[in-house]
Amino acid sequence: MTSAQTIAVPRSSARSAADHAFPAFGALPRRAGIGLKNEHAADLLRDRPPVGFLEIHAENYMGAGGPPHHLLKGLRETYPLSVHGVGLSIGGVEDLDERHLDRLAALIERYAPQSFSEHLAWSTHAGVYFNDLFPIAYDDAALKRVVRHVQQTQERLRRPMLLENPSTYVAYARSDWSETDFLTEIARQTGCGLLLDVNNVMVSCVNHGHDAHAYLDAFPMWAVGEIHLAGYAERQDSLGARLLIDAHGSAVADDVWALFQRATARLGPTPTLIEWDNDVPELPVLLKEARAADTILAASADAPTHTAEALA
Repeated sequence: MTSAQTIAVPRSSARSAADHAFPAFGALPRRAGIGLKNEHAADLLRDRPPVGFLEIHAENYMGAGGPPHHLLKGLRETYPLSVHGVGLSIGGVEDLDERHLDRLAALIERYAPQSFSEHLAWSTHAGVYFNDLFPIAYDDAALKRVVRHVQQTQERLRRPMLLENPSTYVAYARSDWSETDFLTEIARQTGCGLLLDVNNVMVSCVNHGHDAHAYLDAFPMWAVGEIHLAGYAERQDSLGARLLIDAHGSAVADDVWALFQRATARLGPTPTLIEWDNDVPELPVLLKEARAADTILAASADAPTHTAEALA
């Protein structure tokens, strides 16, 4: 398989999705991985448990040195690595922050991860950085802007990226595209892949009264390079309706596991991250979640491929 460092990033929307070489996003092992947390670093270094890969948040490693890089360097010798960004503001109305992009490029060059991903969201405005990921309107102006930002990121990093479907709690009064069609068009125009966050699917569909199964059925599986799983928190809104929060602070819920099985029945084994960022448990708890995901991935080994979808 071609390495991530030598993949040519397509610039023209005239090329078919098959020409984008989406199999390149299979550089991560088709197994379950976990997020790297400070609480677990010593145990991981000592015991080297058999987990598929580790994932880090890019912004936590943009300093020049110190303990985080010391630990990551040691673990990188054993584990494949996925880098997940939260601060590029791909969906923002302003230009990307070139200094942030430069720091990200330096991190990618330093550790040569098998995968890099970011969010379909905005998080900066007028020089202010918000500690959140906000939704965008799915209209033609936003599409043009996101395509430009994805292309700029891929060209700067010299590799294709994955773009994650968001979790949302409000929607714009008017959008011209469905979310799945919007993501499909971004992938077709830029050659990027997609990160299918199954927990986000459940959260957004419950919050907006949509069918999560129908959402998955419409999702462009031919572009998926990674899956995320996480736990949600459940509340009630002011009208008493069910409200889900993408909390990343608990085990994966049963209905999310069921959606994951539905997705992998179409995808086959796909790199899958267990996200647990708040109220972080002991490492064995996280590894147990990863083993549960691995069991489902192994059962999906006979799933069909999606080359035909890419050519549709």
